[in-house]
Amino acid sequence: MGFFLRRLSFYFIALIFAATLNFILPRAMPGDPVTMMFANATAQVTPERIAAMQKLLGFVDGPWYEQYFTYLANVFTWNLGTSIKFYPLSVNELLGGAVGWSLFLAGSAVIISFCIGSVLGIFAAWKRGSTYDAFISPGMLVIQAVPPVVIAMLVMFTFALGLRWFPTGNAYTPGIIPDWSSWAFYKDVLYHAALPLFCATVIQIGGFLINMRNNMINLLNEDYITMAKGKGLSENRVVFNYAARNAMLPSVTALSMALGMAIGGQLIVEIIFNYPGLGTVMLNAIHSRDYQVLQGQLLIMTMFMLFFNFMADILIVVLDPRLRKGGK
Repeated sequence: MGFFLRRLSFYFIALIFAATLNFILPRAMPGDPVTMMFANATAQVTPERIAAMQKLLGFVDGPWYEQYFTYLANVFTWNLGTSIKFYPLSVNELLGGAVGWSLFLAGSAVIISFCIGSVLGIFAAWKRGSTYDAFISPGMLVIQAVPPVVIAMLVMFTFALGLRWFPTGNAYTPGIIPDWSSWAFYKDVLYHAALPLFCATVIQIGGFLINMRNNMINLLNEDYITMAKGKGLSENRVVFNYAARNAMLPSVTALSMALGMAIGGQLIVEIIFNYPGLGTVMLNAIHSRDYQVLQGQLLIMTMFMLFFNFMADILIVVLDPRLRKGGK
């Protein structure tokens, strides 16, 4: 219980610190978002109307500390304000419509890449020095080193624009009404997500592969592995029941961090494939100086990152008996 409370206190302080940065950074950007909102207005906008809109959206003159504490109060009541670019749509509604797509795309990509990368890394470590290891490990590192924009563009031009096997964008066919009770709609969603999901997965496999390979190699010389081999246990049992099972523990942290970052959306992939996730929302908010949306977006990303890191701390203690016995 003491460990749980210490970690919970640490992450609460981290959340306050992140919220403070979240308050400062958008306001350090040049430009007045309300003025930009009326920049392309066809009719003349009076200063009184601009002042009224500033007051409505919360951009009023006043001491910074009053604005800061008002912001913190809104954070804990989950009142993220109103979007400037998509006024009068609230930030909650705007981000709520995008967070599901990002969770589906980026979250699925992380889990799939973790499973594939871990399995490939297990065999690369067990057969280290072999032709398989010499090919798969450097090959996945090369793919990981390629900028995501290059991979996404190649996949887009090859399979969407060239072969025309897949659509070039959107989360489902434009014009249809989403029906989550229909299997046909699910197939349409998967069809549109195939290319961005493939790109987001391929980009991350190399990192999980190398992480698992290194963890496995560090364990293969342990005494219990030697004893398992000496007892005549099958190769599969030694690899998966003894080596891989313990090598997975450090990978829990890597997986949790990847899941926490996934909520931010695969920005490049979402933009290229016009996927309606949080990454696309953030880009639009940056261009329009939409402070409210930026703050809400960064806050959600921070909360997910802290949550998954906290869950990793708890899971490691639960999975590793040595930590429980040590009381840490």
